[in-house]
Amino acid sequence: MKKTLLPLFLTFYVSTLLISCANYGDALHYKNKDVKVSKIKTILYFNPEVFPDISEIKEPTYNAFYSATSDKMRSLGNVKYLQVDSPMSFDDVDTKTIKEICENNNADVAVVPKVKYFKVGFGKYVFSNQVIVSMKLYDSKGHFIMETSYDTYKGNGRLLGSASNSVIIGTKGAIRKMNKELRY
Repeated sequence: MKKTLLPLFLTFYVSTLLISCANYGDALHYKNKDVKVSKIKTILYFNPEVFPDISEIKEPTYNAFYSATSDKMRSLGNVKYLQVDSPMSFDDVDTKTIKEICENNNADVAVVPKVKYFKVGFGKYVFSNQVIVSMKLYDSKGHFIMETSYDTYKGNGRLLGSASNSVIIGTKGAIRKMNKELRY
């Protein structure tokens, strides 16, 4: 009897562990419950701040980020998104600029993203580049709504893959978390 329950218990334990690890990568850092957001029709995305600040990785990061953003926005339904080719510091967000740009483009909310690269490996052996995609959401009046992030290493537990694929997975994960929090 004990021998037949042990494999069943181990299978259940491993399955539960894998399912819970998939949700471990996305995190809600802060949500301002005082600001209410009505139906969102247009979202404005700034260029993500890239860390480390290396000029060679910025353009591929922007391409992967906006590719994932457009794919995710299509899957969310009738939501338009606008791309602003202007950098915005993630740590020092200028709310006056956000308010002005949202007003000029009829956007309901604005997203200020950041992509942080890190390497996974042992010593001099690097397996892959992983990312943490963080996003701050502001309403059209410049009020902070929430901050969320997605860690591709913790969320997917993947060691192999390209850096651009990590940016795509991280961006979609952060948008999914943001959309989930806005619905509640």
